[in-house]
Amino acid sequence: MTELTLTRQDFEQARARVAPHTYHTPMLTSRSLSEATGFEVRLKAELFQKGGSYKVRGPTNLIAQLSDEERSRGVICSSAGNHSQGVAIAARQYGVQAVVCMAENATPSKIAATEGYGAQVVLHGNIWDEANERALELVEERGLTYVHPFDDPRLIAGQGTVGLEIMDDFPGADIIVVPIGGGGLISGVSMAVKSINPDIRVIGVESSGAPAMKLSVEAGHRITLDEVDCVIDGLTVKRVGENTRSVVSRFVDDIVTLPDEQIFEAVLWLMARAKLVAEGAAAAPVAALLHDLIDAPPGSKVVAVLSGGNLDVEQLRGMRWN
Repeated sequence: MTELTLTRQDFEQARARVAPHTYHTPMLTSRSLSEATGFEVRLKAELFQKGGSYKVRGPTNLIAQLSDEERSRGVICSSAGNHSQGVAIAARQYGVQAVVCMAENATPSKIAATEGYGAQVVLHGNIWDEANERALELVEERGLTYVHPFDDPRLIAGQGTVGLEIMDDFPGADIIVVPIGGGGLISGVSMAVKSINPDIRVIGVESSGAPAMKLSVEAGHRITLDEVDCVIDGLTVKRVGENTRSVVSRFVDDIVTLPDEQIFEAVLWLMARAKLVAEGAAAAPVAALLHDLIDAPPGSKVVAVLSGGNLDVEQLRGMRWN
């Protein structure tokens, strides 16, 4: 299999497709976080993106490249989280019918949000894998185009537009810290920023209860976790993508992990100190900073990517810590 490498031109072309339909999200300063870490910290606030996360970027780039005939058949994905809403929003922007498969136990609020963006929701099974099996069946039955949540090169290129905006707004950045689930965001961001500045460091953050990318990179091939001990949707992945594993192994400088408890503490820290509502995955880079996991000289210019703001309040309320 040829290793995926996208160029500066690939990302600029993706930006030309994505920019008319998305927001150039702000780069926020945080005096409190800078003082706490000794770095000059900026927060890339994708929680202000359409749909509340970066996830609209990749599907927008993908759907923009479909033929008229493919668009007429529609697109499909499987997700109970931000990917479903990102696909629904992107499809609506191009007048394309979107189908989203979710497990039958998906929260009513997520179902309602996805339907509110115009997608048809199909409930199937009790876990994502079963819902995904139904999505793949519908691809065959109805000729729909499957929008992978993280491993499609067109999707990765779209997510990488986050990196171009970071370099526009903070060109002197030394380090960019990015959460890792399946790896689509960090793959795009790492290639995009290093196409501009090869010396910039990119550090990924995973839940210690679901370190699928870290273990896969260390093994030199994809591994499948037997089980995960993680309740944060955006970080709970048993098996990362083959494209994303390859990209991360070549373009990402380090991966650090933290337990969910420390990540949720960062959610609360952002609320209290920065007045920002970030979902669990989005707070992971801040958690890594607060727990001194980023090895860099004092004064380094660091960007933490806040990937989204669709916080599951009921989940947060249910957490109990000693």
